Amino acid sequence: MTATILFVDDEPDLEALILQKFRRQIRDGQFALMFARDGLEALESLEQNPHVDMVVSDINMPRMDGLSLLAKLQEAEDKKSIIIVSAYGDMSNIRTAMNRGAFDFLTKPIDFADLETTIQKTIRHVEMLRDVRRRQMEAERAHASLSRFFSPEIARRLAADVEGDGMEVQWRDVATLFTDITGFTSLVESAPPQTLGQLLNEYVGGMTEIVFAHEGTVAKIIGDAIQVLFNAPGDQPDYATRAVACAHALDAWAENFSACWRAKGVNFGTTRIGAHAGPALVGNFGGNRFFDYTAYGDSINIAARLEAANKHLGTRICVSANVAKAAENFQGRPVGELMLRGRSEPLRAFEPLLPDKFEAPETAIYSEAFAKMEAGDAAAMPAFASLVGMRADDPLAGFHLKRLLNGAKGIRMQLE
Repeated sequence: MTATILFVDDEPDLEALILQKFRRQIRDGQFALMFARDGLEALESLEQNPHVDMVVSDINMPRMDGLSLLAKLQEAEDKKSIIIVSAYGDMSNIRTAMNRGAFDFLTKPIDFADLETTIQKTIRHVEMLRDVRRRQMEAERAHASLSRFFSPEIARRLAADVEGDGMEVQWRDVATLFTDITGFTSLVESAPPQTLGQLLNEYVGGMTEIVFAHEGTVAKIIGDAIQVLFNAPGDQPDYATRAVACAHALDAWAENFSACWRAKGVNFGTTRIGAHAGPALVGNFGGNRFFDYTAYGDSINIAARLEAANKHLGTRICVSANVAKAAENFQGRPVGELMLRGRSEPLRAFEPLLPDKFEAPETAIYSEAFAKMEAGDAAAMPAFASLVGMRADDPLAGFHLKRLLNGAKGIRMQLE
């Protein structure tokens, strides 16, 4: 590094003396020297040469003295490291200079060995400050990028470790949520662009805030669809519990959002949510130019299939047995064994319920009817018929009743 130093002094012979004393350092490229005769000239020089690393300034000068120059430089956004030079007996001014932010001071007559040592010490200080600023800028840029995907707390943690390995591709056990909106394609085709833009921005913004409140990671946003990860990039031992809680919160918020827009005359559909837990390949897949933190694997596909299964089941949330087993105090009712597209083995699924609905009498009736259906008991059909008669607004009970009426048996079902 070549240190650019501005000497500010009105002594006529100082420039020649400094150039002579530091000729070797100038020749070797260690120092680049500039000179000004007073504070005003120094300010003009600094405005034209913002790359100056440090200022060595006398105190007593015409037009603007060294203390006034120091005060001006301390007001600037790009503060310079300043060495103040004064007569040996002028300790009062030296104390004032140090209190105003001078980095160091020297006394006259100047000892050039002492001057070089002080300059070298100041250079190390300047380099340290630059490194701190560089790291701060990198962290701010990283935080701005990471805040698109991660909750503020996780983003701060990752930004503070911009050279760490938290983004590397690796296999992790994760819980994945997929959300989608029914009838969104029709809405795109019919709604005015301004309305659609406002609606979608509000929806994605609100859903993302809920994900971040549960410290989830937004892996993808494609139109109205959102993919969320838990236990990535950081460890979250309770990731399944977080996923269920997040799904409930997203569902409640989306239902309220939909009702508000319907009141405005916009037919905004229902948000469907699917969740699964299992191993996935997680990390930054954006190459050198892009940041694309996402996940791939069979467990990710299953979560997407469970989201789509809601359409057939009439549910809004559908989670796998992996999630139900791993979540603490999971409350829900069984859906059945689903033969999902692209899979040869059935997947047991559940509809998670909030405490008030889980504790309602109809849930116990549903469980009894489901147990009969699982056992192949013919009494399952009248049991579901009774439940539908009691609760016509229970689409899952209606789904099973329709299956049984069409001759289906058991709890295994093929979903397209």
